[in-house]
Amino acid sequence: MDFLQFVSTRQSDRAFDPERPVEKEKLDRILEAARMAPSACNAQPWHMIVVDDPELKNRVADATSTRALGINHFTKQAPVHILLVEEKVNLSSGIGGWVKQKDYAQMDLGVVAAHIVLAAHAEGLGSCIVGWFDEEKMRELLSIPDSRRVWLDIVIGYSTQALRSKKRKSKEEIVSYNKYR
Repeated sequence: MDFLQFVSTRQSDRAFDPERPVEKEKLDRILEAARMAPSACNAQPWHMIVVDDPELKNRVADATSTRALGINHFTKQAPVHILLVEEKVNLSSGIGGWVKQKDYAQMDLGVVAAHIVLAAHAEGLGSCIVGWFDEEKMRELLSIPDSRRVWLDIVIGYSTQALRSKKRKSKEEIVSYNKYR
């Protein structure tokens, strides 16, 4: 399958087989793909916490769910959660971000998240990037220092969800050449 076909079949899955664990070899390859992600000035401002202990995973999933809004209840089905924690950037990235008024660490975390979900897809696994969760609860559950931000929880498992058609803006709406239109 070529790359365009590959990314066209990757989706945010919200239904997983809770009885089917993710093989360690597959998880190791996903983490290696994440480790290879590029970052501004090679700062690599991330720490990944893999949660695969069933009891702890369920407590982490509870921190993503909100009854009032009825969201993220599917996260308990996924056998693996990978939390992305922001680490401090190196001097070059920090100075560059300050000069350019850009948060390179957040951009870098987005890149590593993309590597994780694409690597999961390459392994035949489904995934979903979750940004809505109780950050304080995550810190408490996973012994994350208060000085660190927990940006994302990426759930991974064997999807039971059918492939959906993608609704995207047309290329003409989002692309221009040689000037902003």
